[in-house]
Amino acid sequence: MSKRLSERLRNPFARNTVTPAKFGMSRQKSENHPLWLALAAAIIIVLPKLPLGNYIIYPFMILTTWFHEMGHGLTAILLGHEFKELVIFASGSGYALTMSPPDTFALSQALISMGGPLGPAIFGSLLILASQTDRARRLALYTLGFVIILSTAIWVRSLVGWLVLLPMGAAILFTAQKATPEISRFAVQFLGVNAAISMFGQWRYLFSVGGTIGGSHQKSDTAAIADQLHLPHWFWASGLILIGLLMIGASLYRVLRKRDTQWTVH
Repeated sequence: MSKRLSERLRNPFARNTVTPAKFGMSRQKSENHPLWLALAAAIIIVLPKLPLGNYIIYPFMILTTWFHEMGHGLTAILLGHEFKELVIFASGSGYALTMSPPDTFALSQALISMGGPLGPAIFGSLLILASQTDRARRLALYTLGFVIILSTAIWVRSLVGWLVLLPMGAAILFTAQKATPEISRFAVQFLGVNAAISMFGQWRYLFSVGGTIGGSHQKSDTAAIADQLHLPHWFWASGLILIGLLMIGASLYRVLRKRDTQWTVH
């Protein structure tokens, strides 16, 4: 103490190199987000190629269909239309049935069609962003779990949806409640990356004019947009993929650039 005081008296204008402490806080290195994100992406890409891997990843494939169809349904609700039901088939395909008045604007119908392909990108981006803090991760898991269970009870009208989504929603809520910070971080990033990858995995569907869903031929979302707003379906497919890339890229950039130290409360 006396030595430090004498040094200060000899040079009173010397800069203090000691970082001032904050009440109840300490400095800590930020979490290693790139490692967790890379691990989540590797599991999603590699697991289907392994024996029995398709069975393990199957519930998450159904979840990505839920992201897509909920994108249609929630967009319809936001635009003042009616969301009637959501059906998911064992193959992983599905549809969302929405009802609109006869005089609905073409743009409104087109936006509902856009909501499906962009749904996984929106959900994925939000989950990736939520992975930055423990509080945000817990909130994201609680919200996602409750929304999955509530939406299944209200709109889902298929056995596959009930058998997969209800247990998954319960598992997500359990993770939010009981998991360690490391496990909850990986869970949020895994779900976010899984949703993001599924957005780009549907590129063949987006660049097609339609396909068979549930035994009947249906137009693709981009073909439906083309009917409402003109221009070819491939133009809208390219635009949707670009928007998805920008959203996912922005969320990853936001997470990966946060590399400096931060204050954490103890």
